[in-house]
Amino acid sequence: MWERTLQDLIRGLRANKKDESKFIAKAVDEIRKEIKSEDMELKAGAILKLTYLDMLGYDMSWASFHVVEVMSSPRFHLKSVGYLAAVQSFDQETDVLMLTTNLLKKDLTSTPADIAVTLNGLAHIVTPDLARDLSPELITMLTHSRAQIRKRAILALYKVMIKYPDVLPQGVMRLKEKLLDDDPGVVGSTVNVLCELARRNPEEYLTLAPQLFHLLTTSTNNWMLIKIIKLFGSLSPYEPRLVKKLQPPITELISTTPAISLLYECVHTCIIGGMLQGSSGDSLARMCVSKLAAFIQDQDQNLKYIALLALVKIVPSHPHLVAEYQDTILASVNDQDISIRMRALDLVTAMVSPSSLQSIVQQVLSHLVPDTSSSTLPTAAQSLAQHTVPSSPTTAKPHISPSQSPAYRLVLSQRILTICSQSMYENVTNFEWYLSVLVDLAHVANVDIGSQIRDQLVDVVGRVKGVRRYTVKLMYTLLCDDTMLHNARDEGSCSEVLWAAAWICGEYCSELSEPQKLLPYLLQPQISTLLPEIIAVYIQSTAKIFGHWAAEVAQRWDDDDLPEVKSMVDLILGSVREFVGNSDVEVQERAANTLQLFTFIQADLNAYRPKPVDNPFAEASSSFDPMATGEPRFPKSLYLLEPLHGAYELNPVALAAQASVPIPEGLDLDVWIVAPPPDPVAEADAEAKARKAKKGKGKEANGSKVKSGKKKHKEEGNGNGVVLTPPEDDVETPEQAFEREQRLAERRERLRDDPYYIIDDKPSTSKRIEHDIDSIPVVRLDDMPSLADVDDSRMLPSLKGGYSPASSFVIDRDGEMPQGAVTPSLAKTPGTTTPVSREGNNTPTQTLTSFPQYEVDDEVRTSTPEPIQVTRTKKKTPGKKKRTQNGSNLPEASNP
Repeated sequence: MWERTLQDLIRGLRANKKDESKFIAKAVDEIRKEIKSEDMELKAGAILKLTYLDMLGYDMSWASFHVVEVMSSPRFHLKSVGYLAAVQSFDQETDVLMLTTNLLKKDLTSTPADIAVTLNGLAHIVTPDLARDLSPELITMLTHSRAQIRKRAILALYKVMIKYPDVLPQGVMRLKEKLLDDDPGVVGSTVNVLCELARRNPEEYLTLAPQLFHLLTTSTNNWMLIKIIKLFGSLSPYEPRLVKKLQPPITELISTTPAISLLYECVHTCIIGGMLQGSSGDSLARMCVSKLAAFIQDQDQNLKYIALLALVKIVPSHPHLVAEYQDTILASVNDQDISIRMRALDLVTAMVSPSSLQSIVQQVLSHLVPDTSSSTLPTAAQSLAQHTVPSSPTTAKPHISPSQSPAYRLVLSQRILTICSQSMYENVTNFEWYLSVLVDLAHVANVDIGSQIRDQLVDVVGRVKGVRRYTVKLMYTLLCDDTMLHNARDEGSCSEVLWAAAWICGEYCSELSEPQKLLPYLLQPQISTLLPEIIAVYIQSTAKIFGHWAAEVAQRWDDDDLPEVKSMVDLILGSVREFVGNSDVEVQERAANTLQLFTFIQADLNAYRPKPVDNPFAEASSSFDPMATGEPRFPKSLYLLEPLHGAYELNPVALAAQASVPIPEGLDLDVWIVAPPPDPVAEADAEAKARKAKKGKGKEANGSKVKSGKKKHKEEGNGNGVVLTPPEDDVETPEQAFEREQRLAERRERLRDDPYYIIDDKPSTSKRIEHDIDSIPVVRLDDMPSLADVDDSRMLPSLKGGYSPASSFVIDRDGEMPQGAVTPSLAKTPGTTTPVSREGNNTPTQTLTSFPQYEVDDEVRTSTPEPIQVTRTKKKTPGKKKRTQNGSNLPEASNP
């Protein structure tokens, strides 16, 4: 037979682990029968078993009314079972709670035991309605003769005030009286409740400061002191006078207390309460930092964690004090506990300064370097001995580096980049050092952070002109190293750094002393394993470097240089030809363009014949005579690529540069540049309208056909007959406008995935414009640089002075703005724009006489033409006739 006790239910559950659900289903059926019994003992036993099953996750909300029945039992042991079940299963939506109001009021006036169990239950099941109805009884309980009842009533009153805020003024006033209670437990409960209430609105509890300060200086209960200090930490920001008042007692507690929890709360209150500011707070701040540094060296991991959290808050105001314990903090970066490592990284990031940046970065970077000494695994005997021997603070633990985790290595790498680049590199004093750090990080990170390192390299070399020569030298070494190229497809290889290396060497190839030696590395067959975007930059940089080198060869041309130039062109053509059929469109386009350019150069080199020595261009000079009419003694194609890539200097752009360019007058970005194919739906509508118009034609009048319907012709007499003007446009109805917008939306949705159309998802507010070929603007080409233009400054030898000292580096933090650009809201004449001025292009260009110049007539339009004005004829008022000279009657136009 089924045993009805809770002990037997637990034994049955343990004995039927293989078929637990079947056993519980049978037990619940038995409980359903027992709970309907008139025997209150049996009903309470069933409720107790349901409470246990509810702890295991089974629902007992169906028995909520029976729980109230057990709560109303006059026997204490049964009543306590009912309140326990209510605490376990009732929530704010339980409908039977409205039946418990009178029961709770009755129990609050019963014996002390009943009052105690009622207060415990009420604190868990209180609702706004119960709080409103029972608040008078609870406030009365605060004056009960028994201290345990007063203590429980104070804690229950907190929940009542949260659910029913209208009782807060009266409740806080009575709680203020309980701060002077004779029982320490009642005072501690009151402080606890006030501390929780003050976290919500501290300003309303400033009047309690005198009494709380008295308790702070007289009490010896550490737990109550912790609550009081927390409360003062919430009140201090709203009352500056409390700071000076609290400094002496808190300083004494920090110096004398052996309780670590109280010590930490004192330090934390000093930080959040503003007690460390000013000259008077320096000594207190030094004491707090020393105590927290001792916590970091403690064996307790919890103390390490909270100490690092507190130091992060002290660093902004006292970085020099925290810097004294830099080695101790950095040791925590390699702690076994991941939470401690993360908090240590937060602290390291916050304590960086220009003087400490290099040392901090080097130590953090060292954690990414693999430890070769610990590469061998310990034997089984060593591992067993490490676990069996009890550890002590003096016992040296085996070093297991946590930096082998990819996630943590990624965080370490990102922190290095963050602390160096924050506030536009304000902490970096030596950019050559930082560039070497970026290259080292690319080698040892072993995580996917290559794109971020790439962006940093390009940003630094673009902003700091004094470091470009060193950067090009460093990137040259990186491109010549095959290690990263061979591991390009491996996870965490940081191959994106090769993108930055190739781009920098191509953009600033004038800093290379022997550019031609880099080309074989950019064209080696192994680059096919790189990402497509890296291959595209390799091809582009190849053209830039060759163009600069070819221009230098032309400056010092000797016929003996011809074989070397031909061999280099053949090498480029042979390597680039392999990428013409690449699946990536960017690689394919750049390879095709480069192939055609170098095919032209190859043909020019093959057709070149050495010139006689007496040629005017054979003089030993650094340039040719632009006014000469003869042919140069070097191949003209050597100057083909240099103007394409080196005509203008590439500078960093200001953040608001694009937004400051005024929009030209008449520019409508919503108008189609090239009209899309005709819409079949629109064509069908046009045909339908044409058929309708054909049916509505009127009869002939005086030898001329006059249309009747919506479109009218205006006839005027000129002495020779009637002249018909074009019909007026139809007025678009709302239905037609809706249909047109619907067709436009369908066309946009159809063309959304078409790569040859750029669609703006923003709704256009401009009116649809019918445009023709005459509305396309004509742009003048006389300001564009010709292929024959040669800049002397770009043909000078690449060797320029020595390295600049690190302290002389100037970083361009703002970037350049376009000349004459204004904020769009302040633009007065948006129809005109001023060309962007470039530095370093003041040298007059020289022109090869063999290249023809394009001449453009001055009368060619150089701006967007005025939009076509469409005038509508006035509507005709039916019924009114106007007689023309030949006597025909036409409708007369009505006034608008």
